[in-house]
Amino acid sequence: MENRIPSALDDFNFDLRGYLILKQAAPMELVDRLNAAIDALPPVEMGDWLGNAQRRDYTKDTGLEMHNCVELGAPFEELLNNPSWLSYVGRYAGEEQSYIQGLFVDECLLSVRKSGGHHPVHSGGYHGALRGAYHYENGVFRCGQVNIILALTDIGPGDGATMVIPGSHKSNFPHPLAGDYAKGDRMDALEGAIPAYMSKGDALLFVDGVMHGGSSRTNPGERRVTIYRYGPAWANTRFGYEYSKALLDRLTPERRKLLEPVAPRRPPVAR
Repeated sequence: MENRIPSALDDFNFDLRGYLILKQAAPMELVDRLNAAIDALPPVEMGDWLGNAQRRDYTKDTGLEMHNCVELGAPFEELLNNPSWLSYVGRYAGEEQSYIQGLFVDECLLSVRKSGGHHPVHSGGYHGALRGAYHYENGVFRCGQVNIILALTDIGPGDGATMVIPGSHKSNFPHPLAGDYAKGDRMDALEGAIPAYMSKGDALLFVDGVMHGGSSRTNPGERRVTIYRYGPAWANTRFGYEYSKALLDRLTPERRKLLEPVAPRRPPVAR
């Protein structure tokens, strides 16, 4: 695929809304291989490990969520430096024009959600964590984390689309109707929230500081997505996951650098 570069209109809309939808961000043959890999997964209970990937659902309603999914096989590895979005996340979260320019994949997970599932609303500029904060200063973006949700199935009405509140990444006030994340409050009818509908192969790019969550899936079948979170090269994984030596050894240098941007510095081995 060709390397896509963010346009002036992309920058304007990302700054204004906090998100973009990238059409046809992954080729169908890759999406099909990702779905085949999901179909081949054995039954996994909450907390179980598959090699170096672990099922760790955020809430009881979010569905199957496999963290460290890059360890699940080649199709997931190929998403790391996908040319449809790599320049975008580099521009927005890669500390451009600084002495520490570069990217790091903070989290990568696979999400499979069935009917009835949802993800409660969270984030927003008010009292937001610096990790997900949005900044633009002196001509450069300085975002703490930019996420890519790749649709592996069509996601339309009733399919449990991710919802966003445009502009909320800059909010100075809490949303008075947002409910309680800890209680699992749904965001389906939350004022100001809009669904991000996508066709299979599209990607939703957004700064983590924008208010977002997953609407209720009411249709039969499954909503399948991958979520890759990119941040500056000096960051560290949120939940302490590490990457296996086998994975790091087989990755291309470009992909390995996204998982291990700063190589460990150790004294020489004594002979």
